[in-house]
Amino acid sequence: MARIPKETVDQIIHHADIVEVVGDFVSLKKKGQNMWACCPFHHEKSPSFSVAPAKGLYKCFGCGKAGGVVQFIMDIEGTSYVEALKYLAKKYGIDVQEEEKTPEQQLAQNEKDSQFIVSNWAKDHYHHLLEHDDEGQSVGWSYLRQRGLNQTTIATFELGYSLDQWDNLLKSATAAGYEQKYLEKTGLVVVKEDDNGQDTGRRYDRFRGRVMFPIHNVSGRVIGFGARTLKPHDKTAKYLNSPESEIYHKSDVLYGLYQARQPIRSEEQCYLVEGYLDVLSLHQGGVKNVVSTSGTSLTDGQIRLVKRYTDNVTVLYDGDAAGIRASLRGIDMLLEGGLNVRVVLFPDGDDPDSYIRKVGDQRFKDYLETASQDFIQFKTELVSREAAHDPVKKAEAIREVLQSIAKVPDPIKRQVFLQQTSQTFGIDEQVIISEYNKLARQPAGKPGTGGGNTSSGGGSGAGFQPETRNQPPRASRQLSPEEEAEALMYGASPEDLAGGGAGAATDDMEPVPDILERCEREVVRLLLLYSAQPLAPEVSVAQYLLEQLDDTTFKTGIYADMLHLCREELNQGRWPEVRTLIQHGRADIRSAVAELATEKYELSPNWTTHQIHVPRELDVLQPACDNAILRLNKVNVERELAVRLEALRNPTDEAEMMENLQTIHLLKQMDNQLANLLGTVIPRLNG
Repeated sequence: MARIPKETVDQIIHHADIVEVVGDFVSLKKKGQNMWACCPFHHEKSPSFSVAPAKGLYKCFGCGKAGGVVQFIMDIEGTSYVEALKYLAKKYGIDVQEEEKTPEQQLAQNEKDSQFIVSNWAKDHYHHLLEHDDEGQSVGWSYLRQRGLNQTTIATFELGYSLDQWDNLLKSATAAGYEQKYLEKTGLVVVKEDDNGQDTGRRYDRFRGRVMFPIHNVSGRVIGFGARTLKPHDKTAKYLNSPESEIYHKSDVLYGLYQARQPIRSEEQCYLVEGYLDVLSLHQGGVKNVVSTSGTSLTDGQIRLVKRYTDNVTVLYDGDAAGIRASLRGIDMLLEGGLNVRVVLFPDGDDPDSYIRKVGDQRFKDYLETASQDFIQFKTELVSREAAHDPVKKAEAIREVLQSIAKVPDPIKRQVFLQQTSQTFGIDEQVIISEYNKLARQPAGKPGTGGGNTSSGGGSGAGFQPETRNQPPRASRQLSPEEEAEALMYGASPEDLAGGGAGAATDDMEPVPDILERCEREVVRLLLLYSAQPLAPEVSVAQYLLEQLDDTTFKTGIYADMLHLCREELNQGRWPEVRTLIQHGRADIRSAVAELATEKYELSPNWTTHQIHVPRELDVLQPACDNAILRLNKVNVERELAVRLEALRNPTDEAEMMENLQTIHLLKQMDNQLANLLGTVIPRLNG
């Protein structure tokens, strides 16, 4: 795999000033040691977005977004780690020379680059024809104006027109020096075949006499086209899309997302429609946080795209009952993806495009507010109306709703939805819950079930039995192949990805209690914030803490991994600091570092003005470190003591019982000693 050399990555991170980078997107104002602004990731009136220059990280205390300079670009632009690095390299004039690729890798990259280039040229060609060619003006431009689109919208989405000729694009591209094979690979040109599937040698344009809608990826590069015929009696499809290619995979694309990224973030809402013109009309009318599936069924890839920018989706339906029915499965996929789904239904005969042109921009926005309803409620009302007074249909309708509820990962939301379903159908809530649990117990993919979503259905099927508390990200979580390759490329070791290293937790461990998790968190926090600070001559905080923890195994996966990373940094002759670990290849590591290293409040300068001395943590590091270690040890002793006491209930033989009694005696002595020591130091433990 080709990669950016680590030296180049280090150079990029070293030069990238987080205040400068963030300042390109928001207006920062200094307050205390940090810079503050209204968050670019969600709508707010009072600034809760903080940038700490000394630590090289940002944190929003409203929505929780946090990380280093690379993570900020990933969040704000919706790009991968590698793309974010390249963005920063370009900003700071750093030449990124990827390490040598194999001939096959270089060829594949050249092929993709060539397809991007020819697609961009085709976009410019079609746009030029729309604006300057007589046919483009009289046919294409006339149609777009008829649909109410203005010059700004046409330019923003780079719309175009393909002449009603067999080979206009082919001839123009050849004359401009573009290779025919890339026109074919992108689907812009079609190879004419005979009845036996043999190449006849003839080539012609795929798109002829159509308005052209360029399709962009999230970085703004043109990867394909949608095209609408303007011939009144055309026997071909009204809409024609580019075929799949090395750069265009329709299941991973949403039309309009490139233009809608920032509005979706700021509004914390994504409107999902079906067609190109729906997107264009709504965007022009001020509803800019809108994207389209462009006539395809909703896919997992498209859902993941939306989730990059928001957890809230509103699906806009026209009044066609058959169309709504066909779309319900796609909505279930949104629920399963962890999204909050609402629905807006337009009057019969109207779609989003026609309705906004009929009622105007403001009335349309008002309608979105008043007509929006939760999807489960919408589906419940829909199927209950269809069932009417037929008991058999009513039972089927209830199961259909429960199948959707089973897709919802959040147990509290599921319980609320079950209560609503009970009220709507007039069925006792316990009956509804009992039926839900039957569905949740059934294996995945079994016909007639709710998909067997055991993770959201309560595991054994008891959907509302007590559930294990959500734990911090564990070391052993499964990364996607792309995440794993990226993490290995930019700082993670294979042991990191496997959850290995000294002190790592394993999957078969019992849930970690809150108090133990907080104790381990406190030790890691001190390591990150004060690693290089001296406690005694030639003894730093990092050296002291890691020596004290030499025989201690952390039980919380993420903190076990971070402790291992701190040891590795120190062994390499580097301090395990925030600035270093905030750039780690694993997203959960970056997130945890940002969380531990940010504080919402700063000491007011008024204390100094009035000559009131307030001790800082930096002034009491020795007792703070002692306190953290003692508390951790005490909790571990108490846990072991509980295990030994439980073993006494059912001893296997007398020897085992005597051993447990002796161990309990020693553990109680240790517990008392630790309690006495804890009474002599300054307590400090973040909750």
